[in-house]
Amino acid sequence: MTEIYLDNASTTKPSAPVREAMLACLQESWGNPSSLHHKGVEAEIVLRGAARAVAELLKAKEKEIFFTSGGTESNNWAILGAARARKRQGRHVITSAIEHPSVSGAFDQLREEGFDVTVLPVDGKGLVDPYDLGQAIRPETVLVSLMAVNNEIGSIQPIADCGEMIRRNSSLAAFHVDAVQAFGKLPLNPKAWGVDFLTGSAHKIYGPKGCGFLYVAEGARLLPIIHGGGQQKELRSGTENMPGIAGLGEAARQALAHFGSNRAGLYALRHQFCQGLKELEGVSLNGPERDEEAAPHIISASFKDVRSEVLLHALEEKGIYASAGSACSSHKREISPVLKAIGLDRAAAESTLRFSLSVENTEAEIEETLRVLGEILPQLRRFVRK
Repeated sequence: MTEIYLDNASTTKPSAPVREAMLACLQESWGNPSSLHHKGVEAEIVLRGAARAVAELLKAKEKEIFFTSGGTESNNWAILGAARARKRQGRHVITSAIEHPSVSGAFDQLREEGFDVTVLPVDGKGLVDPYDLGQAIRPETVLVSLMAVNNEIGSIQPIADCGEMIRRNSSLAAFHVDAVQAFGKLPLNPKAWGVDFLTGSAHKIYGPKGCGFLYVAEGARLLPIIHGGGQQKELRSGTENMPGIAGLGEAARQALAHFGSNRAGLYALRHQFCQGLKELEGVSLNGPERDEEAAPHIISASFKDVRSEVLLHALEEKGIYASAGSACSSHKREISPVLKAIGLDRAAAESTLRFSLSVENTEAEIEETLRVLGEILPQLRRFVRK
């Protein structure tokens, strides 16, 4: 049975160039980059090359890139480290209602530490209104954290406008952006947007799991949350994951080299899939549809009278892999906070699947997925209790 993998927002398959770069690091440049001898220098060259590759995608500087264990650590570090560094100036922080659990969980921790948290609402497309952000900023606001692309419905937040609103209303507040689902897929320019901290992860762009980065704008104040050996300018201790970093660097290089064609190809597949879903009975799309507001790789759809886990397993039996939502929260019984925030009722939220695309997907795979959905949805609905 041929497999069709449509869960790429959860993780992507490491590309051949990435696998080769990681193997070369394991076989040749396996030293500790903190060592002063030749093997250490070899590893440091790999590390610095990866930092340059990531920085180039962000129009940033090599020295502004710090490597971490992934998006969760980067988000926690940016939020906790930035807020704690500014707590004498103020204890008010701002985020939105549709953030990833690694962000909302970090804000829960700040609440425990005595910070006042404002959670901005979103509209029916999952978008924050920059005006609402401006109204929420206070003299004691020290941090704003917003995601660039929502991991469940694909909405692209107006980060540039939000950055301008922060600069207009505060000289104190730092701006953090979770760009895990945007990095390598959409143009990012943190310096131009007034972003102090930006998060990315390797395994969302055909790199390895367990490796990510945090962009820290030159001069931005940030306290470490991991203490010890003093690696990476004493801000992120721990011997660097060199094979992972080598893979991230190669993934970033590949993303930059094929940026335009990859983005156009993903949008073409998205348009094909969305159009086909609209033609199926009892199917409604969630989130924005316009390219300016919707990421190229994420589609959320609700299937009337079919529970998501039932449809998920029915698709899996046909070799098609999707998701009932964020992989990081799929074990929870509560309905998705994201779907709740955009106004879906429980019945609609419990019938929602996320399909997420990669550059390896094809038009034929999308056509086959739509054909299978058209075949199994009427069968599954026969078992719905009236």
